[in-house]
Amino acid sequence: MRKLNPPFKFKMSPLLEKVRQIPISVDGVSLSLPFLSFTIKPNDIEPRIAREVVIRLADRRVLNAFECCDDCIDRALASLHEIRRFLVDKQVELSNRNDTSLYLLLELITEAIRQFFTFEQRLKQHNRSREQYFAALEMLRAHIHRVLIQISRIADIEVPKIAENMRYDEAWQLEAYERPLSTDNEVGNG
Repeated sequence: MRKLNPPFKFKMSPLLEKVRQIPISVDGVSLSLPFLSFTIKPNDIEPRIAREVVIRLADRRVLNAFECCDDCIDRALASLHEIRRFLVDKQVELSNRNDTSLYLLLELITEAIRQFFTFEQRLKQHNRSREQYFAALEMLRAHIHRVLIQISRIADIEVPKIAENMRYDEAWQLEAYERPLSTDNEVGNG
């Protein structure tokens, strides 16, 4: 696992609170997020949408390329915008079930991308270094990969195509996340 010093912290507390409201299941799919773990029973359409998300995101160059070219920052930002659009489209498919685990997992990715864009824009405004940008992109990649692992559990498939040296282990880098007020590890008590 690659450890990095986070250039900013993801603020996911409101989403994690929504996750805490998901009905838990004794049998089903075990999921893990920063600061909490739980077991859910996916509904009828979640596995199909989850499979599509896993397959499409695993093939995105911004998430699995380790080399950098002269215009890689612009290409990465464009690719992240496309990923966000795709994920929002999948959320629209789930819009009548916006309290499901898959919907919220997709929101965890889109929110992280939004926060990354905000950080990147601040860097640009203050003429900060490319090193900070790449550290933030690495942090975002790790976040997306770990959420993708959780989505792959709903899809009941492995995350394909990501080069071994670009994979992350499943342990959440908690220092990259703002700690929620409630760190009680239980879900479904709402």
